[in-house]
Amino acid sequence: MLIDFFYALRDGGLKTSITEYLALLEGLEAHVAGLSIDSFYVLARTCLVKDETHFDRFDRVFAAYFKGIEQVGAEGVAIPDEWLEKLAELDLSEDQKAQIEALGGWDKLMETLEKRLAEQDERHEGSNKWIGTAGRSPFGAYGYNPEGIRIGQDTGRHRRAVKVWEQREYADLADDRELGTRNIQIALRRLRRFAREGAAEELDLDDTIASTARRGGQLDLVYHASRRNALKLLILFDVGGSMDDHVAACEQLFTAARSEFQHLRYYYFHNFIYEAVWDDNKRRRQESLPTTELCRTFGSDYRVLFVGDATMSPYEIAYPGGSVEHWNNEAGATWLTRMREAFPRSVWLNPVPDERWDFTPSIEMTRRLMDDRMYPLTPAGLTEAISALSRPALPSGVGQ
Repeated sequence: MLIDFFYALRDGGLKTSITEYLALLEGLEAHVAGLSIDSFYVLARTCLVKDETHFDRFDRVFAAYFKGIEQVGAEGVAIPDEWLEKLAELDLSEDQKAQIEALGGWDKLMETLEKRLAEQDERHEGSNKWIGTAGRSPFGAYGYNPEGIRIGQDTGRHRRAVKVWEQREYADLADDRELGTRNIQIALRRLRRFAREGAAEELDLDDTIASTARRGGQLDLVYHASRRNALKLLILFDVGGSMDDHVAACEQLFTAARSEFQHLRYYYFHNFIYEAVWDDNKRRRQESLPTTELCRTFGSDYRVLFVGDATMSPYEIAYPGGSVEHWNNEAGATWLTRMREAFPRSVWLNPVPDERWDFTPSIEMTRRLMDDRMYPLTPAGLTEAISALSRPALPSGVGQ
């Protein structure tokens, strides 16, 4: 049976390997999962899924293969919204609730729900049988049943549902879902490069055992420095103007980066890179860092993220004096080219949806200056950007 499950996962887009499948079998032989389907689900996901962004995909395959609620609600089977529209809410006394009987277990619930989906063709309210609202049926919303499947109700009322139709725990981790701090952290972890830094204060268990054995059983504690993410990251955020619409996404990126990188520096710019950047928006007029000094201060081993919508007048990129805020003696394109030469491993993250890029000339100009290393600020786009930053650097101007 599990061999078919293994192939179902691969057919579903998960690159599950034989080694991971054998690890699952070893866990089952060791009775790690116990006898419950929930325990088996956790063990199978732990053994068979390498990437957290694939948890949602695993959930779908698992539910379909083991004939859970998601198989009943698979593609092509939809419950019309009007069936679940809240027009009334059932409120019963405790004595009335006690008179309502459950169908009699999970299998009976699932079998009956399949029948209702095949038979029902209209909305029902107050029903004891059909999918609907304000009734005593096991299926629907705003009613009551001692053991049912909640469908179309955003929160629990009686805490009696054995399954929630819409719920999948990891749906927000899929690549096409809304950006969130958790998604960003998962993507940024692909950039981790661990090294042992600092004082020797962490117990090395393996070396302690080996050293103790060499000394005939006399305890010899061995310590080493902690492993920390040694990769260096520099982020430059576009602020103000049209970027005000994207503050939330930039805050999530900043929060995730700070939690993942010990060597993190950040600065701000407005619209495009010119002769100076700053790290405090309130004091930008008094305290700024020359871009030439930025390039000298941070080595080429830093990875650089430019974060901005690249939406502006093309003159701001192509001409001296084109900046909307001040007179820039050199064109923005000149400064971005210098930055790219100083930091060969750099990418541009754009919060504007990529399907709109072709309609904005300044975005196209920025993409060319970045050698097409511009990516949307989405989970999938961030993953592509991290992959690009992880590859060996090429000279600016060479397609990377």
